[in-house]
Amino acid sequence: MFWKKKKLSYDLQQSLQLNTPLQDMNFTVFDTETTGFAIGADDRMIEIGAVQVEGFEVTDHVFQTFVNPSRDIPPIISKLTTIQQSQVDQAPMPLPAIEEYFAFIEKHKSAGWVGHHVSFDEMVIKKELSRQKCTFQIPTSFDTMHLINYLDPTGEQQDLEDYARLFGTEIFERHRALGDALTTAHVFTALLRKLDRHGVKTLADLLRIKSGGAQKFVSYT
Repeated sequence: MFWKKKKLSYDLQQSLQLNTPLQDMNFTVFDTETTGFAIGADDRMIEIGAVQVEGFEVTDHVFQTFVNPSRDIPPIISKLTTIQQSQVDQAPMPLPAIEEYFAFIEKHKSAGWVGHHVSFDEMVIKKELSRQKCTFQIPTSFDTMHLINYLDPTGEQQDLEDYARLFGTEIFERHRALGDALTTAHVFTALLRKLDRHGVKTLADLLRIKSGGAQKFVSYT
């Protein structure tokens, strides 16, 4: 769970049976924006965005907050994300921002986190909490890239926007946390539907793919 001075606990993951149908599960799809990629050094988080997926549908339950990085946003990042210094200077500091995000997850009874290259976003959260001398147990996470590679292990890696076009799903505001979370969520639900048609129907099946289970080629169309 999650501690700082006194114990603060958040239920970040439902306890589910392995035979739980994917159609009956809720997922939190999330994304972060940062001042750069050197998260272990000087770069900091500036935005968190998330959306709930229920079954195979993207819901209107969304979360977004700017985060005060206690440093300047490089001009190249402001240009890429459109996030301005004035938007983060008065934003919550990392700890309360993350606690607000955790409360959102707890409220919607998530079965796990989902992201596009999710390990980076997990690291961002973990590093920000570490700076506050906090720790937490990362819930089970699922990476859309793992699912894509399962379907087509020979395919070339593409940008999130390219995958959205490939699956015919909506593209939201790019390089913004909520926009990328929404784009990822729609790609994720398209993947779940395709996987369901090819026998991936339960939590156990999804965990098998996560752990590197046998890959197969399935046409995206």
